[in-house]
Amino acid sequence: MDFTKKQILRILFLFIFSISFAQTAKTDSLRGEFTYLLQYKPNTLARDYVVKELFSLQISDSRAFFISENKLKFDSLFMERYNKNKNHIDLTNIPPSRSNFLIIQTNENSQYYEAVGMTLLTYNSPAINNWKLINETKLINSIACKKAEVRYKGRDWTAWYSTEIPFPYGPNKFSGLPGLIVKITDKKGDYDFELVKSVPNSKIKGKIITISDRHYQNAKLVTKKELVDARTSFKENARYQLESMGTVFSQDSKDNPRDRQKKNEIEKKGYNPIELED
Repeated sequence: MDFTKKQILRILFLFIFSISFAQTAKTDSLRGEFTYLLQYKPNTLARDYVVKELFSLQISDSRAFFISENKLKFDSLFMERYNKNKNHIDLTNIPPSRSNFLIIQTNENSQYYEAVGMTLLTYNSPAINNWKLINETKLINSIACKKAEVRYKGRDWTAWYSTEIPFPYGPNKFSGLPGLIVKITDKKGDYDFELVKSVPNSKIKGKIITISDRHYQNAKLVTKKELVDARTSFKENARYQLESMGTVFSQDSKDNPRDRQKKNEIEKKGYNPIELED
């Protein structure tokens, strides 16, 4: 039977999801809900290739949750179909996400969460406190913004924030400014987050954070390096186990070993993560 890499990873995630689902957090009242569009270049050797993905930033009284919207849709659709038929769950038309993580921001730090196999791992990063405020303003999507700059994890970033939206948060791990970050771009143009949607206050009154607590409860604290190593090891072992059972990766079947090796080398050599330094 032929499977693509995406199908294999979704099958693995399906198994993990089905045995670890928990209820939505009940303790975080929703104070703000925003949608960001991320546009980024994942490989420096293919700079014309741009990936786009929408993310949700949900803000409570004391923290903010940043997660892929496709990941949230997967959760919702999965449970809907799981409740209808626990023995056969149709994954058709469930949107995949390239970003299977959750970041929770507070005034003290940013906590990164990711499920690796059967284990939920987490590491924390101190809150950004070296922002440089610039005396410059700009109107972005009809929002009056002020400028700030920061060097973070090997990249130089330019942010535009609005004091009219009094939340000290933003996309990814970016927080600590006197207003919500509306747009932030690294100076190489590799990563760009922009606010594209916000939910009016009248529509969030009385609502709670809609992110399942299975994404962050009972996580094992590790270093960033330990998490990355665990992720790499899990993917390699999962592929080996599937191949040992006779699974054929359809993309690999089209490529000869030399072409496949060259493709893997390009992916590794041009790998362009958002954080260039630990």
